[in-house]
Amino acid sequence: MDILSVIEHKKKKQALTEEEIHLFVQGAAEGTIPDYQLAALLMAIRLNGMDMQETALLTDHMARSGHMLCPDVGGIPLDKHSTGGVGDTTTLVLAPLVAACGGKVLKMSGRGLGHTGGTVDKLESIPGMQVELDEETFVHIVREIGCCVVGQSKNLAPADKRLYALRDVTCTVDSIPLISSSILSKKFASGAKAIVLDVKVGSGALMPTYPDALSLAKTMVEIGKILSRPVSCVISGMEEPLGSHVGNALEVKEAIDILQGKAQGPLKDVALFLGSRMLLAAGLCDTEDDAMAKLQEAIDTGSGLQKFKEMIAAQGGNPHVCDDTGLLPQAPVIRPVYAKEAGFLCATDGVALGMAAQKMGAGRMTKDDIIDPAVGFVMKKRIGDRVEVRDVLCILHARDEISANEAEQNIRAALTFSPAPVSPARLIRALVDEKGVQDLP
Repeated sequence: MDILSVIEHKKKKQALTEEEIHLFVQGAAEGTIPDYQLAALLMAIRLNGMDMQETALLTDHMARSGHMLCPDVGGIPLDKHSTGGVGDTTTLVLAPLVAACGGKVLKMSGRGLGHTGGTVDKLESIPGMQVELDEETFVHIVREIGCCVVGQSKNLAPADKRLYALRDVTCTVDSIPLISSSILSKKFASGAKAIVLDVKVGSGALMPTYPDALSLAKTMVEIGKILSRPVSCVISGMEEPLGSHVGNALEVKEAIDILQGKAQGPLKDVALFLGSRMLLAAGLCDTEDDAMAKLQEAIDTGSGLQKFKEMIAAQGGNPHVCDDTGLLPQAPVIRPVYAKEAGFLCATDGVALGMAAQKMGAGRMTKDDIIDPAVGFVMKKRIGDRVEVRDVLCILHARDEISANEAEQNIRAALTFSPAPVSPARLIRALVDEKGVQDLP
């Protein structure tokens, strides 16, 4: 048996055996299978899928492709993950808030995938911030502070680290088996005992339709059941950027604004809802209302912001960015984009907005691209808002006028206006866990 036979079997829509999956995963982890063969198998999986048993086996073998942590963090190890979107900075809000409420959040995050941003890229925009930590330091920070967010270490789920980068540049991001195994293998390897997942749905999400998002959520919950790990999923909307800020340093600024109590909106709402599920899973609160109140108190008292400062300092970063966001990278060109027509903003193309930021330098077009942490844009209008001619639609943060002009064209093309009023998009749709699917108002 060799990798060519494995590719051939999946090309012919055959289910892979555990031995074939082990060969694939081991070769990815050890570097014995070249990128072009891994890419071929990824595309075959993207086109022909995997059944539930294959997906669970892939997840398990990817988790076991390196070290499996059993961390002593002084409480239940908690983790949260989003399937990706535009302006989705929930981790940087909820991790310190949950820690301030007594939770222990050990978060191993990825870099940007396609049009979606990556938490690790965002954190690296903080001067001095280190996201590549050894496992002992990672666990120590969680035990002492309550939260730590790092990139994938070479020892934890190394197969996924390689496959993750390849998926980004081979158009194989939107595969439910690959998404599920990538997310959960990192969680299982890092030792999380309670996992809350945010499955995005809408024009800016990897899963553009509700049936797709529901299928992904059910798949991950089922994998958790097969592998004896509690997993729950929240399905939330991504018809437009979740936060108003899109771009790495800009998104860090928005997270700080929320922790300072200066900003409201959908990003905060989703972060608090996900955080409440984490507190409930850890047994730190009895009801959702109590959990939400406790998280809001952490904002009001400043204890959540303090935890963020402590985490940044522990990871080598400059905690003073929490007091002065001007210390974050700043773009040379900052200018507004004005509306040319009046009406109501009725729809956005989330993928196009994410790609606009990517082309500005906020994301990667190839896996070796260097990200510009300063660039991106700040949206000033949301779906349902009334817009008048010359209103500011967004503020561009660009490296030069050429990229600013291109971004302006791309952003304008991503926005649709209507003469009639429209309702804002529904934000939190459903909760999926071992009990089934619960629609949320």
